[in-house]
Amino acid sequence: MASLGAEIAAARLLAPYFGASTIVWANTIATVLVALSIGYAIGGRIADRNPTREGLCGLVLVAAALLAAVPFVSGPFLRASVSALDSISAGAFVGSLLGVLALVAVPVLLLGAVAPYAIRLTVERVEDSGRVAGRLYAISTVGSLVGTFLSALALIPLVGTRRTFLAFAIALALVAVLGMRRRFALAPVALVALLAVPVGTVKAGEGERVIWERETSYQYARVVEDADGVRLLELNEGQAVHSRYEPGAWLTGDYWDGFLLLPFATRAAPPRRIAILGNAAGTTARAYGHYFPATAIDAVEIDGDLTAVGRELFDLRAPRLRTVTEDARPFLARQDDGRYDAIFIDAYRQPYIPFYLATREFFALARDKLTPGGVVVVNVGHPEGSQKLERVLSATMGAEFTTVLRDPAQDTNTLVVATSAPAAGAGALRGRAVLLPGELRRPALTAAARLAPGLRGGTVYTDDRAPVEWLIDTSIVSYAAGER
Repeated sequence: MASLGAEIAAARLLAPYFGASTIVWANTIATVLVALSIGYAIGGRIADRNPTREGLCGLVLVAAALLAAVPFVSGPFLRASVSALDSISAGAFVGSLLGVLALVAVPVLLLGAVAPYAIRLTVERVEDSGRVAGRLYAISTVGSLVGTFLSALALIPLVGTRRTFLAFAIALALVAVLGMRRRFALAPVALVALLAVPVGTVKAGEGERVIWERETSYQYARVVEDADGVRLLELNEGQAVHSRYEPGAWLTGDYWDGFLLLPFATRAAPPRRIAILGNAAGTTARAYGHYFPATAIDAVEIDGDLTAVGRELFDLRAPRLRTVTEDARPFLARQDDGRYDAIFIDAYRQPYIPFYLATREFFALARDKLTPGGVVVVNVGHPEGSQKLERVLSATMGAEFTTVLRDPAQDTNTLVVATSAPAAGAGALRGRAVLLPGELRRPALTAAARLAPGLRGGTVYTDDRAPVEWLIDTSIVSYAAGER
């Protein structure tokens, strides 16, 4: 129970620093399996040398103490790891692997040693060894199921990641002291006392004040505010900003402004209806409500906590705003009540975009949900100077649309535009700039100057094969090596 509970909690512990991608999960699972394998081998040897119940219980108690220490040493260690890895941009693979190895491998290794130790103490006759081993493995598997669901469905949502580690450590300690001398009876009490230690801010930045933070059902999220009242929403690793709010301002000077402007590269009138897939705290939706109040907005965000904090701290409101808490692709698939003039995709969990939002099948679905001349705009985040992901998305979108354009809005963000409109491009946007609200005219001309044909040379991704995470991690490593 504690082994699997620790595995689930470890992935959650890593998420604020390295995200929660399949690569991070693969590293976590692999590390736990390796640690258990080594523990099985070591446990058998220890059991043969000291076949006593007190020896077994002592092993469990040490594992409990180490497991309880994990959430307390994780913060400084992971922050240092992120800083060191950022300097070489080694990517989530190395970072998450080292993080899991350093934090949970040793206590899980000790827990792995319990199984052969328990079999050694329980088998009294050779002819009973199969029955005893089978019974203990059955009990172990049931415990694994309990640990998995208890941590994922109850402990992490209700008490948080740190106290999930402590809960399993306390359970281990309570079991261990039953077979040890009385002087160890206070060990569980000491671990219970750790529950009173305040959790505190997971990550803090210089010159910023954390005004809200939460471990949601999907990720770690926080809102920071600077001295000027500008608020930023950061998810997971905290290296990227997912929403921005400045009192009295709607333009950001960042890639979000492109969602306001680029539809005019394909149409003369403001969009009548848009879908924002990956709304976060609502930077784009809020701006649309201000500049184009007649536009109907479907703001889709899988994490309802982000929508809630958007309303509370990011002034998320618009005259015709509908917020939806749902995964983007299933939401789009079930829309039968009319079609969209524009679909915006900004669904990153930095640095990864969900693979199923980067495939030919998804863009075919998006095309079918557009009005004639409608436009799809995707925010492509990437290491500075890297174009691998952008090439792939351009090729994939080009398989379903007649025109693909690119707007390199920022060094690490490119907006890729796809449409089947007969006349679309920089000239159309430049000519329509004078029709826009006054504050948008200059940014529109600037965007028109950047707008260019989409990059060529990428592979078309499909639902069957879309190695997005592998592509992004290799891009990060290539960037670190000085390649492009």
